[in-house]
Amino acid sequence: MTRQRLRSIIFWSSVALALLLMLLPLPSFLESFKPYWPALVLVYWALESSDMVGLGLAFCVGLAADILYGVMLGEQALRLCVVVFLVLRFRARLRFFPMWQQALAVFALMLNDRIIEAILLGFAGMHLPPPAYWVAPAVDALVWPFLFLLLDDVRARLRAHEA
Repeated sequence: MTRQRLRSIIFWSSVALALLLMLLPLPSFLESFKPYWPALVLVYWALESSDMVGLGLAFCVGLAADILYGVMLGEQALRLCVVVFLVLRFRARLRFFPMWQQALAVFALMLNDRIIEAILLGFAGMHLPPPAYWVAPAVDALVWPFLFLLLDDVRARLRAHEA
């Protein structure tokens, strides 16, 4: 297989796995601590390979997540577009941050995502989320270094396999 084809397989596999992890059922008291996997995976790919991730792709992944998760159509599509836009806008800076600063940036991105989701829920006339809802960005920031290193290792093995 060519390098581009293997890279595409790894990319799409990680996006599909993120969508499946989003559907993973958790006990109700842990549900609000679940990381937002599609956003984390798209943040990684936007940082490391910006030619593969754009706003159109973020919108399509968001629509797929909306359909799979059964939420208001377009909600996650808008949220993922905002996250990917911010990452692509500040990519040159974010790529060279140490891991702890990247985790803080991911925290800020996911907190912004939660604020957008709360605004959308408010406009839709739905109940605002409980206070535990605001803990998920911290969980995303804690998961970020592990996800980054895992996906980076997969990419490194791909490069080593080609050599």
